Amino acid sequence: MYTIDYSNPVSVHFIGIGGISMSGLAEILLDRGFKVSGSDREPSELTRVLEGKGVTVYYGQCADNIKDGIDLVVYTAAIREDNEEFMEVKRRNIPMLTRAELLGQIMKNYGVAVAVSGTHGKTTTTSMVTDILMKAGLDPTVSVGGMLKEIGGNIRIGASEYFVTEACEYTNSFLSFNPTAGIILNIEEDHLDFFKDINDIRSSFRRFAGLIPEDGVLVISSDIDKYTEITEGLKCRVITVSPGNAGGNGADYSASDIEYDNKGCASFKIVRSKDLTAARDKAPAADEDIRIRLLVPGEHNIGNALAAIALAEHLGIGSDTIAGAFLDFKGTDRRFQYKGKLGDITIIDDYAHHPTEIRATLRAAKNYPHENIVCVFQPHTYTRTRAFFDEFADALSLADMVVLAPIYAAREKDTLGMSSELLCRELRKKGCDAYSFSTFKEIEEFLVENCMSGDLLITMGAGDVVKIGEELLGK
Repeated sequence: MYTIDYSNPVSVHFIGIGGISMSGLAEILLDRGFKVSGSDREPSELTRVLEGKGVTVYYGQCADNIKDGIDLVVYTAAIREDNEEFMEVKRRNIPMLTRAELLGQIMKNYGVAVAVSGTHGKTTTTSMVTDILMKAGLDPTVSVGGMLKEIGGNIRIGASEYFVTEACEYTNSFLSFNPTAGIILNIEEDHLDFFKDINDIRSSFRRFAGLIPEDGVLVISSDIDKYTEITEGLKCRVITVSPGNAGGNGADYSASDIEYDNKGCASFKIVRSKDLTAARDKAPAADEDIRIRLLVPGEHNIGNALAAIALAEHLGIGSDTIAGAFLDFKGTDRRFQYKGKLGDITIIDDYAHHPTEIRATLRAAKNYPHENIVCVFQPHTYTRTRAFFDEFADALSLADMVVLAPIYAAREKDTLGMSSELLCRELRKKGCDAYSFSTFKEIEEFLVENCMSGDLLITMGAGDVVKIGEELLGK
């Protein structure tokens, strides 16, 4: 496999450079003196940023984009073997790396390489870890799968030994990483267009945990079913977290005295196990009475925060610094993000696209000021909609009204007989006030007619459903 050498910058071409992870990796190499070019289907905010930094970006992917002098080509999982650029690279016998392989190569250049994994919560927890490291003055380099206000985008280039990234299990991409510290937030069924079943997924996470070296650390939720099957035999240090009551599941870190404000944001005390307290030899003395206050809503964010806290204390960061970082952390784009008001109607946008995420978001919304919760949901992929059809209906029924947009196909072409209309019928069977429309314009017109003063309108999904709320707000 080709090996990236920071001391010997070369010319690298990215096929699919506009992706949120690919664009960040391109920036990292650019900062290290590499010559960077790339291609994508159409311009975007991310490609425009790269162009502003001197990167040559081609729109449309064809063989002519592969110029003489390119030493390495990086491509995403979405690129097919019949892609013209891909075929030209093969013809020229230019070395190639997948996005995940490049990220793994980059991680080798940092003394502390943190990889945040899990079916849900990766972007938020990666962002929490980032804020804590920044608050501690540790100047990390960061690649995050969302837009984080504190770093002004999806990438931060630091000058220290610290590197933080998300670690996605899809196509086993995180198995190409080289972490010295890992977080596993949760393990559930998802991406069933790639994985066979939950056991296949658990096997993948087990292999990910096995990548962490003996002097490294794994932070894992003890709420994961049979989590010891993931950690058994690991040589690295294992720290467990549980968002439940003090000492829940015998975890090393848990929360007590949990309270919620009028927007559903939690505050809590950190509870550390006796064994953990006795073994503390690296971190400064912990303040046992310190209270963590979150500015992002939902019970699920307690678990995300505990994972970030456990990792931070392992790295020697004090409680006061950690608590201060959470007071500055206002979340990432598309994670219960306040978009604005349409009269007296509050519009929130959220990336939730799995039943567990939908349930967590709508439960958080229950604690947010509202008359009715109106959820505009765009299912993401036919495979996921079919696999979790009943679970989607159960989760969405927590809203007072559900408006369904057409399924966002993403990488898929076969509908598998799935449609939003079928999901709408299932919701109505459950007594839910549900509607399905074929265009965003129809949805916008329906919302203007039917939303009432005081309603909380949530646009939800991993596709482009965010455009509905933005159109209503005139953005």
